[in-house]
Amino acid sequence: MLRPLIVRPLIALAFLAAGAAQPLHAAEDYDNCNQYIDALPATLSTQGVWCLRDDLGTSITSGNAITINTNNVTIDCNDFKIGGLAAGSASTTKGIHALDRRNITIRHCNLRGFHTGIELQGGDGGGHLVEDNRLDNNLFTGIDVRGRGNLVRGNRILDTGGADGADFAFGIHADANMVGNTIDGLFTDAAPANPRGVVVRGEGNEVRGNLVRGLVAGSTGSAVGIMVFGVQHATVGGNRVIAPAPVNGTGIIGYGGFCSDNLVANFATPWDACQLVSGNHSH
Repeated sequence: MLRPLIVRPLIALAFLAAGAAQPLHAAEDYDNCNQYIDALPATLSTQGVWCLRDDLGTSITSGNAITINTNNVTIDCNDFKIGGLAAGSASTTKGIHALDRRNITIRHCNLRGFHTGIELQGGDGGGHLVEDNRLDNNLFTGIDVRGRGNLVRGNRILDTGGADGADFAFGIHADANMVGNTIDGLFTDAAPANPRGVVVRGEGNEVRGNLVRGLVAGSTGSAVGIMVFGVQHATVGGNRVIAPAPVNGTGIIGYGGFCSDNLVANFATPWDACQLVSGNHSH
């Protein structure tokens, strides 16, 4: 004789609670949000935490998908997408843009298909944090940050390049400490192809624990994995700059920086112009 199925109340409640905790983006993701971006293009003129609650896209071919017009703004995309692929390879649109602003934070965003994914410009700004974002299939630059006191960390910049007529492509170009980022795949539309994985500006900044790979240089161009540009005393340490096959170019250009404990593979010149070199390996 079959026994009747009995669901005990506590077990049933636990089951319902577990089921309720399974949406794509849990409600607690929005606990700190006080404003929302629900359509593009958007202009943010109020300080606070702005969040996405769905994937957004735009086909505009110039301007900005999101413009930040005030200081002290956080954009938390909650891993939703901001898409610009519909604009095509001639687009000059920026995904997220700010000029001469202070204390901008951008996190958990998936930006794709823009000329530049994240662009925080202006020497009068700074204090920015760009972390834990995914930027793929952008046309010219993944992340571009200027000013002072900035930090770019834990981002993934994938398959960047292809802007019409451009012979350069950049993964990260920033006045910032750059920690734990991955740049994978850089190419150009025009010859000579000159991909640049990481370009650091700003006196004394640190470039640490980054992975740069998949740079495609033309026969008359050159790839550079990490470049210290126009400043002194940057620290370049514990990075991996890897090409799967021999590539024309330089793994690390220090220009007066301190280069230590880096791994460079398959670059014609492993490192150059470092003020101090120790513990590096190449093959």
